[in-house]
Amino acid sequence: MQVDNTLLSSLLFLAFVAVTLVVVFRASRQNKQATDFYNGGASFSGFQNGLAIAGDYMSAASFLGIAGTIALFGYDGFLYSIGFLVAWLVALLLVAEPLRNSGRFTMGDVLAFRMQQKPVRTAAATSTVIVSVFYLLAQMVGAGALVSLLLGFTDPSSKNWIIAGVGVLMIIYVTVGGMRGTTFVQIIKAFLLMTGAALMTFMVLLQFNFNISDLLGAAQQASGNAAFLEPGQRFGKDILDAAGNVDVFASLISKLDLISLALALVLGTAGLPHILIRFYTVPTSKDARKSVNWAIGNIGAFYLMTIALGFGAAALVGATAITEKDKAGNVAAPMLAEHLGGGAGTLGGAVMLAIIGAIAFATILAVVAGLTLASSSSIAHDLYANVIKGGKATPEEEVKVARIAAFVIGGLAIVLAIAAQGLNVAFLVALAFAIAASGNLPAVLMSLFWKEFNTRGAVWAIYGGLFSAVGLIIFSPVVSGAATSLIPADSGIMFNWFPLANPGLVSIPFGFLMGFLGTKTSNERNYAKYAELEVRSLTGAHISKAAEH
Repeated sequence: MQVDNTLLSSLLFLAFVAVTLVVVFRASRQNKQATDFYNGGASFSGFQNGLAIAGDYMSAASFLGIAGTIALFGYDGFLYSIGFLVAWLVALLLVAEPLRNSGRFTMGDVLAFRMQQKPVRTAAATSTVIVSVFYLLAQMVGAGALVSLLLGFTDPSSKNWIIAGVGVLMIIYVTVGGMRGTTFVQIIKAFLLMTGAALMTFMVLLQFNFNISDLLGAAQQASGNAAFLEPGQRFGKDILDAAGNVDVFASLISKLDLISLALALVLGTAGLPHILIRFYTVPTSKDARKSVNWAIGNIGAFYLMTIALGFGAAALVGATAITEKDKAGNVAAPMLAEHLGGGAGTLGGAVMLAIIGAIAFATILAVVAGLTLASSSSIAHDLYANVIKGGKATPEEEVKVARIAAFVIGGLAIVLAIAAQGLNVAFLVALAFAIAASGNLPAVLMSLFWKEFNTRGAVWAIYGGLFSAVGLIIFSPVVSGAATSLIPADSGIMFNWFPLANPGLVSIPFGFLMGFLGTKTSNERNYAKYAELEVRSLTGAHISKAAEH
């Protein structure tokens, strides 16, 4: 049956890749100008864009990482679902409509509207690329774990080739299809993911006669932990010292890490570059609001289903079996699918595993394409066209540079993902959220809502938040000093002087502080431009081209 499973999985993978490549190549025929590559000609409806946003957002962290974290840590794993969903309120209420009305292709368009072009766009492009690369790591690590399970690969080098293959596919999607092709791939993926998650949820609940209480009780019993359904199994728990007493300092750090994670999850969405550029793909601000409403509906329904996926995996598969396949728990959902189909060695199990695995693979491909498009667009539009060429680059030159940038970013993501394979993908995404909330969100919010905000404030906010977040991650247990670090503790190499695993508690306020200090230490003020931006952001009324330039 292993042969059948491998063959079926391979056929489904190839079928999805073939279908999406056809869609991308057909979409590329409609790419007549630069706007088609960047924002699909702003031609998508609110419903279409809402599905695409959901497809862009419900990543490997959602399907693989959260299910695995719930299966291993119970209640604490579900905190990711809550944080990811609540974050959309920030995007809906503060960012979606003003950003759609004020910008054109990238986040840098909004920031540079009333400020000096070169320093602000350089900072925006730098931040976009770094956030996107961190997010890409999560997706590609998930791809390596998933496909290795499905195809029965045990050699670590096999995962490396899988990660490289995903990188090549995402480069093709972006360079050939642009935003239009990527959007259609995301819509297909959102439909498949919602369908697959709903099927698994139904099958899990059927096992327990649709009694959620029985499901949770079985998960607790299987875990062997009486506190499995209570908070504190992973986050905010009391840490005991060697004598069995509560270590006050370590326990405080654990609780602060939980607050830091919550801040990153709730504030990060509104700063994610691949989400922000999706608001430019609709024709009106009303459609931007509709997009977010449709996205919230789909995303909310999906995260409710993660309860069944995660606790179902805990009850029916078991944490021991999951961690034997992948110590970070990233394969909990596919293993649950195999069990629901009849278990390992059955035809039904092989079919379910292959179908859910193909859907998860589709999830990864769609998200990495969106991320690569966001970062390559920013390099081409912000850095090349407006900084290097001073606004004199032709649209054709911009698109050419964007395609070259997609190759470079894809290669970088492949190399870094190979090194980060031991980490949980939901955890990796939380780091990307922290960086986005630290570097992008302060600059975007202050640019839209603070009339004194200026060039120095924007540059300091972006670089201050960005480099504080990345720097604190480097000197945290994520990189060294812990058993799960990129550099394992037994290597003897430790420089983890920053105790929190997520830097958001420090780096997010620091980004806002640097924006405030940068603004107050500069005499640059342009109240007329702010008034113009305010009118555009709140009403969508565009001033004449002469005034705009």
